Amino acid sequence: MSDTSEIKVAYTRDGFGRALLALGETNPNVVALCADLAESTRMLAFKEKYPERYIELGVAEQNLATVASGLANYGKIPFMASYATFSPGRNNEQIRTTISLNNVPVKIVGSHAGLSVGPDGATHQALEDLALMRVQPNMTVLSPCDEEEAYKATLAAAASPGPVYIRLAREKTPVMTAPETPFEIGKANVVWESDHAPEVAIFATGPLLWEALVAAKDMEHTLPSVVINIHTLKPLDKERIVAVAQEAGAVVTVEEHQVAGGLGGAVAELLAAEFPVPIEFVGVKDRFGQSGDPKELLEYYGLTAAHIAAAAKKAHARKS
Repeated sequence: MSDTSEIKVAYTRDGFGRALLALGETNPNVVALCADLAESTRMLAFKEKYPERYIELGVAEQNLATVASGLANYGKIPFMASYATFSPGRNNEQIRTTISLNNVPVKIVGSHAGLSVGPDGATHQALEDLALMRVQPNMTVLSPCDEEEAYKATLAAAASPGPVYIRLAREKTPVMTAPETPFEIGKANVVWESDHAPEVAIFATGPLLWEALVAAKDMEHTLPSVVINIHTLKPLDKERIVAVAQEAGAVVTVEEHQVAGGLGGAVAELLAAEFPVPIEFVGVKDRFGQSGDPKELLEYYGLTAAHIAAAAKKAHARKS
């Protein structure tokens, strides 16, 4: 990851944990379920303060989904948490059949997503979770960029009437938003604009928004750009995405996830139908992860600022 020595870094899962505790204080219907990972997923504080509203399922992610579904069907607002490679990875069928199909308000928290799991390797690096959740009817899909946005996303998820998936990282990542930064499900945020009219639009999701911002800053005097934080992959902010694409005329998508079925796929589907423009994809391209230092893995898979800038220049060169 590009230099973060002058910016605050924090765990996105800490934002989730703070919000879950706050929800517990204000809404007695909020309950928490976990698959033997309360400390890692940051459910521990809720467990300790509200033990009667916490259910430990153990390493049984299929039960995690079905029990949460039953609670939701009887008026509770369940938050279920595990590593994303196990939930929604291992229990996708139960999420589909008991949660999405019934349209019950279960909030699925997939922690340790992406390459940031590092040395744990491919078996624990969820690179398909956004695709699994985005394809399910009724499901809202959130991918907060930092700790502060994860806090807001959790509060918004609790207020949402249907099922919601929230994606969280393992490593500390740059905090790019503030308490007063707006957050609304389905509304993308412009986080960077060059002084001149943009000639390329960069749509980023999750903590890699930082790399997109570094790339935009580096290109400031050579290729004017606009950077959009797509914290909601479903429902997409179609109006904003199309408008920005029309203005810039070239697009880059950035994600720590498979391009197929992720943000890249979602934006490509939308623009193919509404306003076709040259588009380049920065993301994992039909490959599994592997063991390694998280920063080295981002570089190896081409997800850093330098690769984003190169993709922006390539997309811009394809404009006619």
